[in-house]
Amino acid sequence: MRYDLKSARELAIRVCVASGASKAVALSLAEATIAAECSGRSSVGFAHLPDYLKGFLDGRITSTEEPALFFPAPTLIQVDAKGGIAQFGFDRAFEELHTRANTYGVAVFALKNSYTAGELGYYVRRLARKGLVALAATNGSALMAAGQSKEAVYGTNPFSFAAPVDNRAPLVIDQASSATAFVDIRQAAERGEMIPEGWAIDENGHSTMDSREAIKGALLAFGGARGANIALMVEILAAGTTGANWSLDAPSFEEGSHSPGVGLFIVALNPELLAPGFSARMADQIERLSSKGIHIPGGSFVKEEIDLPSSLVATLEKYY
Repeated sequence: MRYDLKSARELAIRVCVASGASKAVALSLAEATIAAECSGRSSVGFAHLPDYLKGFLDGRITSTEEPALFFPAPTLIQVDAKGGIAQFGFDRAFEELHTRANTYGVAVFALKNSYTAGELGYYVRRLARKGLVALAATNGSALMAAGQSKEAVYGTNPFSFAAPVDNRAPLVIDQASSATAFVDIRQAAERGEMIPEGWAIDENGHSTMDSREAIKGALLAFGGARGANIALMVEILAAGTTGANWSLDAPSFEEGSHSPGVGLFIVALNPELLAPGFSARMADQIERLSSKGIHIPGGSFVKEEIDLPSSLVATLEKYY
């Protein structure tokens, strides 16, 4: 089914409010959902929205709580999401983060006690559109094994990076530390499809290409130990420095009544203070790389309409 962006946004707001979210929380989540669709990340757009709706109804997500903001140092913004969504906490701190990064050259945003962050590129993209270079890291409930472990010890632990580019949409890198995103495994299991070797292990720790067995087991890191090391770095930034739950301690994001209580860590840098003309230099460099056949992530995804599967729309309509 095809929706223009205004209608799609209204749909997202409507189902969130019907599931118990305040209008402010619903608006934050709707904007992030639309942004994921427009950036080509539909797996964490409307397809991910039912996870939030179930979370509101089951109590995994605080639906009306206002996040608390603290400023332990001029360049540090600390946010307690109080069991709510990360997007709402980010919205409440966004202007301070932008202002302090411009004033001091760099600012850090550290959020704890939240539900999973959704599309991680969303946060850094917004900052890059304000002229800032940004890096983000977030953890989640344990889904990924590492090293010799046969049990999940990390979330998919993604990281993202964005930089402003003159006369072009920002460069945005957004990738998981796991070989694939958990939603890809779940969707394959729902369709009864096989998955590539190296994506996951079953509940006994054996490599599997059966998506249904993978759901019972754990994801694997991309690149073996290299991906696992990145997952550990993300864990330390997103959970260690924010005071959020380690992935091993985070309740499930799919069931139960307790928030995962995970974290989101963002650094925002004003590049013009170090390298005047940064965005113009970026544009020139991207043009050079593109001419050599290099894929530049991010770029322009101008959309006026989005297509949603009829089955997904039917699922969403059950919430109101």
